[in-house]
Amino acid sequence: MTVTLKDVAIRAGVSKSAVSRTFTHGGSVSAKTRKKVLKAAKALGYQPSQIARSLATNRTKLIGLIANNFQNPVFLEVFDLYTRTLQERGFRPLLVNMSNERDPKKSLHMLRQYRVDGVIIATSTLPPAFADEYSIAGVPVVHAFGRPDHEHGTHVVGIDNRRCGEMAAKTLLARGYKDIAVIAGPRSATSTQDRLAGFLTHLEAAGTAPVNVIFASEYSYCAGGSAMSTLLKRGGIEVVFCGDDLICMGAMDAAREAGLSVPDDIGFLGFNDMLMAGWPTYDLTTIRQPVQDITLGSVELVISAINNPERSPESRLFPCFIVERGSLRPLLPNAAI
Repeated sequence: MTVTLKDVAIRAGVSKSAVSRTFTHGGSVSAKTRKKVLKAAKALGYQPSQIARSLATNRTKLIGLIANNFQNPVFLEVFDLYTRTLQERGFRPLLVNMSNERDPKKSLHMLRQYRVDGVIIATSTLPPAFADEYSIAGVPVVHAFGRPDHEHGTHVVGIDNRRCGEMAAKTLLARGYKDIAVIAGPRSATSTQDRLAGFLTHLEAAGTAPVNVIFASEYSYCAGGSAMSTLLKRGGIEVVFCGDDLICMGAMDAAREAGLSVPDDIGFLGFNDMLMAGWPTYDLTTIRQPVQDITLGSVELVISAINNPERSPESRLFPCFIVERGSLRPLLPNAAI
């Protein structure tokens, strides 16, 4: 039978409220009483009811974790970090799959039903309206991997995607590439827009323009392969900058199937530095996105926003850097990136 708070109180010889205060963070209870309660709870195998506690404190300890890119293995790494980090801090994730969904009201309705304490949007491909809708409803929200939003004042944790696009352009120019193509991510993603803008701006300043720019339909291996097949039909390409590692791997395999050698015939630069990028099959030179920093930062920020709903919106941007492997030709002598 389930051991109740009353059972513990009787065995310890204290009131039910004393037991409740013992298992409430910050509860006022003497050291002697606490020792008696904990001893009785251990003997009976008592575990406090999280449901009962949420009713008493009006806190569920649930964080809505919203994403829509489940076909990309990098998000398995992201979700692993989020779930472990939240659990270590006493919270539980409520995963919400918003694939092919554009109406934030549907997810908001569900999150309200579960009375989540806060929300983390862990994707750049959902419209800003999602964060706006949650914020208007009074739900603390952090947009991870998002674009800093000075207009609407949403908490954001991510990277400067324009600067990362510039970094990609510098990397390719420093290796002497001139016939450059781009397989960007989905056109609607703010990360795609900003990375491409930074990339093109730096190329233009250097007097270079990309041969071709293609937007992948999604962040997937198949989308990368399909886009690369289109580029190969057009021809005249020395190197491809891809807006995501998985897209890049699909593109690399399509190039190899066409008889091209990497990096001798064609080079590739990816983005994210997912685990598979380091596999010998790909040995992909890529731009590392600090996923762990973004994950930890967004968890810390949403908990802070829960505890202090009036805090001013904050943007935390972490730096990216190049991970050198073997999918690009060597740097030119005296080249700087």
